[in-house]
Amino acid sequence: MIRAVVFDVGECLVDETREYGTWADWLGVPRHTFHAMFGAVIAQGRDYRETFQEFRPGFDLYEEREKRAAAGQAETFGEEDLYEDVRPALARLRADGLWLGIAGNQTVRAGRILRTLFSEDVDLIGTSDDWGAAKPDPEFFKRVAAAVPFAPDEILYVGDRCDNDIRPATEAGMRTALVRRGPWATIQWGDSEAVESPTFRVLGLLELSGSIRSFNDSTR
Repeated sequence: MIRAVVFDVGECLVDETREYGTWADWLGVPRHTFHAMFGAVIAQGRDYRETFQEFRPGFDLYEEREKRAAAGQAETFGEEDLYEDVRPALARLRADGLWLGIAGNQTVRAGRILRTLFSEDVDLIGTSDDWGAAKPDPEFFKRVAAAVPFAPDEILYVGDRCDNDIRPATEAGMRTALVRRGPWATIQWGDSEAVESPTFRVLGLLELSGSIRSFNDSTR
């Protein structure tokens, strides 16, 4: 039975189109060129951070984040960057009596933004910087499991990536939902792992309530 739902952040709750556009601007390359390279790197199964290396060898993402902040161009996101189904989906799942959390690979700065946006909507907000462990490291999912007051197989982890979300969450004993949005899920959607591994495959977050209800009914 699923009693808790924990969401990834980027391309699950937050549309990162604007943010990656600002990275292209920071690098001084056309946005469509940056986005094309980003997609190519993902399609090749490489780490998305290699995209930056293609344009600037030796690029250090952490250092460049700090440089951007010092220049008054810190990475940011807000209400306007949330996918339109996020608020109604959270409200519906809460009305269903589910425990809700947000946990993703995010900086301390992003964690503060998430708490501003969602503290009244969810029971947990955790980030990789908070925990000192980043997906797909199993330690990250151990921290999720430790923070949720239910057994791992009663937790549904919702994400947009097989490699960072579905696979490690499954290995941690959790249920999973792959949402088709953003570059990763779009590229990976037809792969055998994306088809066979998730507990649910959804086109949007509003599908989760019915999927969870049907799953729970089948286990009673």
